[in-house]
This record gives sequence, structure tokens and C-alpha cells, in this order.
Amino acid sequence: HVQLVESGGGSVQAGGSLRLSCAASGYTDSMTMAWFRQAPGKEREGVAAIHTGRGNTYFADSVKDRFTISRENGKNTVYLQMNSLKPEDTAMYYCAAMKKAGGWYEESVYNYWGQGTQVTVS
Repeated sequence: HVQLVESGGGSVQAGGSLRLSCAASGYTDSMTMAWFRQAPGKEREGVAAIHTGRGNTYFADSVKDRFTISRENGKNTVYLQMNSLKPEDTAMYYCAAMKKAGGWYEESVYNYWGQGTQVTVS
């Protein structure tokens, strides 16, 4: 069983930066962990993912070149560094883990989810 706790959200002006953290308890080696976001009235969408064993990273086109995803193995934590933030990045951001077969961006393929952290860009 994996428990995920997100932190680091907040309010920032356009062009600013935030770093989100996803602290995981339980076994998270060699699996895909991802960040999703959901804006009011919109579907949840995949933002970025990382394979904790191979280190492969994946990004949505909308955040490529602005966001980075990384993992600190000793702390069992995955980070989402968000730079050059735009108002359209405003959303609740969720951490997800343990992907089943399917695309990294598919909400349905993840077994574990955090409670989310709000990001507001004005």
C-alpha cells in the first residue's frame, strides 16, 4: 500500500515559480509516479511523470520546457518544479503512483492518489 501527501501549492503571480512535493510512504521503487491537475469545470489531465527506477520522464505539451519532474530517492519524494507559470496552470494538482498498463497520462491506470494541493496563478 502506498500513501501520497502533496505539498508546496500556493498563490503566485504569472511568470513565477513553485515547487510541489509528493512524499510517499510504502514501496515506490521502480514504478511510474505522476502529477495530474484538474481545473474547475475541466477533466483531470496528466502533467508529468517519472519512472522511479529508470528515471524516464514524460511531460504534457502544455508544460514542456517550463516544468521539470524529479525524484529524491533517499526521501522517497517526487518533485514538480514549475517555472514561468501562467494563469492557465491554475488547478488542483494531484500526485499519483503505481501505474498499470497504459499511457502515463491516463488517470485510470494509477492505483494510488494524494489529496491534492492547490496552485493559483494570477
